[in-house]
Amino acid sequence: MLEIRRLTYATAAGEPLLKDVSFRVEPGAIVTLLGPSGSGKSTLLRTLNRLNEPPAGSVWLDGADITAMPVVALRRAVGMVFQSAALFDGTVAANIRYGPALGKRELSDAECRELLAQVGLDEAFLDRPAASLSGGQAQRVAFARALANQPRLLLLDEPTSALDPAATLTIERLVLGLRARLGLTCVWVTHNIEQARRVSDQTVLLVGGVVADWGATGHLLDEDHHDLIRRFAVGEDVTRLPVQPGGPHAAERA
Repeated sequence: MLEIRRLTYATAAGEPLLKDVSFRVEPGAIVTLLGPSGSGKSTLLRTLNRLNEPPAGSVWLDGADITAMPVVALRRAVGMVFQSAALFDGTVAANIRYGPALGKRELSDAECRELLAQVGLDEAFLDRPAASLSGGQAQRVAFARALANQPRLLLLDEPTSALDPAATLTIERLVLGLRARLGLTCVWVTHNIEQARRVSDQTVLLVGGVVADWGATGHLLDEDHHDLIRRFAVGEDVTRLPVQPGGPHAAERA
């Protein structure tokens, strides 16, 4: 569904943030982006719906170069949920209706109720002010708002990092349920090794803007010979270690 081909991205001043990044995301998969702070995870995620503009030919969605797609159409197909729910002023219903309204489509009350049901909230929330919600409730509304555009791919930028453990598990179960019911494909940024183990099919390890390894999550996290990811998991500063671009099994995948 999604293919990143030798993506390189730099700041306006020329500082490289991503270097020759390549990996694939299959339809219906949940892929976690794992790595230390400053490794380029959120930068990479933002290139996938052109919040950061990638070079032409480096990001492909269903076989189409995303830089050739209208941005509004791309962001309907590729939704995003951020670390903070960032809900707008107004009611929950107004937040859910926002995206479709940009495309001149008005959601009915029944459609809004269905979206709330998909994220595990009662229809009574529709008329509640967004500012009155708890952190976990607000994040579920953010998911409903993203789903209102009927995306094919959902980008998740540490959506549980500000939540308590119970709310974190609720969001994880929500995403797994959405994948099971809707076939939704997700790319999920996290620092949390155990979260990656719980939710993802594949994991990409980024270190210093380079793909240090990627593959099946269980394989990467459970095999002793994956030295770099094991050392990251126990808290070692892997940014000081040598990184082999593409990881130790790049040749096998090729």
